[in-house]
Amino acid sequence: MDPSTNSPIVLLKDVNSDAMLPIWVGPFEANSIASEIEKAAPQRPMTHDLLRNVINQFGGEVKRVIVTELKENTFYAVIEISAGDRAILIDSRPSDAIALALRADCPIFVREDVIESSKSAELVRVDGESETDEEVEWPDEIDDLGEYKM
Repeated sequence: MDPSTNSPIVLLKDVNSDAMLPIWVGPFEANSIASEIEKAAPQRPMTHDLLRNVINQFGGEVKRVIVTELKENTFYAVIEISAGDRAILIDSRPSDAIALALRADCPIFVREDVIESSKSAELVRVDGESETDEEVEWPDEIDDLGEYKM
């Protein structure tokens, strides 16, 4: 919880370093994320469970979530779904994308330029520059998402 605003925060931590990126989320999304982390099974499917189930029933698979942009203190994300030989990108709020990623057990990525431009998020680096073992290939369609507003 952010002590100054009493708002929930999700901390994304780099797996290759101690770098962390805070993303402020709403209380319902925070509850959904926390319940999945704690593996608390609801009696009926919640919204993010429903979305995962629909994707799976239509033969899709959530491959990854990507935090793509930070504009005017608002983070943007996409959910990458594979369906057959197609890769589909769905515009999403990061909080919903993270809640779905936890349920789908898929990786969560943050573009380096988002980290660089996160002035208000104040990226914390404990051990200096982070190093990554693998080069992440970003789908070309990510650059075409600027027309969507959250």
